[in-house]
Amino acid sequence: MSKKPLAAQSLYFILLTVLIDSIGFGLIIPVMPELLGDLLHEPGGGPVNQESREVAESPATGSGQVTASSAAKWGGYLAFCYAAMHFLFGPLIGNLSDRWGRRPVLLVSLGALAVDYLILAYATTLWVLFLGRILTGICGATFSTANAYIADVSDEKNRGKAFGLVGAAFGIGFILGPAIGGFLGGLDVHAPFYAAAGMAFLNMLYGFFVLPESLKEENRRPFSWARANPLGAIRQFSHFGEIRWLLVVSCMLFFSHVVYPSTWNYHGADRYGWGSREIGLSLMAFGICSAIVQGGLIGRILKKLGERNTAFLGISCNIIAMAGFALSSTGWMLYCWIPLSALGAVATPAIKSIMSRRVSPQSQGELQGTLSSLQGISNMVGPIVLTQVYDRFAKGLAGFPFYGSAFLLAGLLLCGAMLPLFWGTSSLRDLDEP
Repeated sequence: MSKKPLAAQSLYFILLTVLIDSIGFGLIIPVMPELLGDLLHEPGGGPVNQESREVAESPATGSGQVTASSAAKWGGYLAFCYAAMHFLFGPLIGNLSDRWGRRPVLLVSLGALAVDYLILAYATTLWVLFLGRILTGICGATFSTANAYIADVSDEKNRGKAFGLVGAAFGIGFILGPAIGGFLGGLDVHAPFYAAAGMAFLNMLYGFFVLPESLKEENRRPFSWARANPLGAIRQFSHFGEIRWLLVVSCMLFFSHVVYPSTWNYHGADRYGWGSREIGLSLMAFGICSAIVQGGLIGRILKKLGERNTAFLGISCNIIAMAGFALSSTGWMLYCWIPLSALGAVATPAIKSIMSRRVSPQSQGELQGTLSSLQGISNMVGPIVLTQVYDRFAKGLAGFPFYGSAFLLAGLLLCGAMLPLFWGTSSLRDLDEP
């Protein structure tokens, strides 16, 4: 077999692995309100279920059902567990792949991921659901290993293109995942988990037969716990001088974006009476709009406006969209704000571009590691805070049910991000020119 088709098969496998990870993440979002409602209302579900069984009458759920807002806070805890495992085990798995090779780490992770999804499919109590999400977060933390494999097998000329394909696979997965999950969830609330398990198992078999090892023996290194520390990059925060304000802005952007995966499904179920199909379709629409912006508009906008102005434009679009989501009284109104929210995605690459221009070539990896750590922390803390706020206000903390509270909080946080963005770019006059 020639090297070219073998390299192509390896790339297909890596892209499929990233695609399955992304689909698996989005697949279960539409069914979580219904699944958590079933588990929280299940008699004999254990102490956690008994004390968390909050029954309320609402237009979406009717009398005698667990509301989506009650399920939302437990969904926040589940999201925290998933993100925490990603954050903690991502560097660990990456270091294991440097020691033992990429192939065994990827194959073992895929096999374990298939088992984890089956655990989720058969979950009949809340603690089993937590166990499944913890294990899924651990086994799904293979993105760094996939990128390392790409770096091993691609030359410098084609490496950027290969990494771009990995990013595209992740984006496509997030479009397909909610749509598939919404359709399957309409048939049975456990069906998306069986589908995710099947995809992970088939991909493991495919990789077992076609995936060669990419890391040569002479390039392997001993395992180091110090290098596997996910908090290590945070200690470098003070080294970046004038772009520290932009790191603060990035963290606020990461945190506010968590409102979508953590509360969108519960918000739709509670406020508009959406089922898994409606939730899945709305998330698919969001993914399509995001793909259009990221694939075709970001470069043009940056060229036209420049990095600094693009960053301000993106955050402004996000603020308006958050207000629109918070105040929309009917489900169809959300679709009016989805394109504007997707356009807000231009802020992050513009800010990253500014920061990368202000640090030395020797510090680029350090900067990306710090950003990755900040995003990981936001993905852990954000779901807890936002779902708790949503739950409290949906139950009438303000004197009446207000289902848009989490979006309003995210919008206010983005308003606050304008000031450090101004401080962090005020001295960079050259960035005002496109």
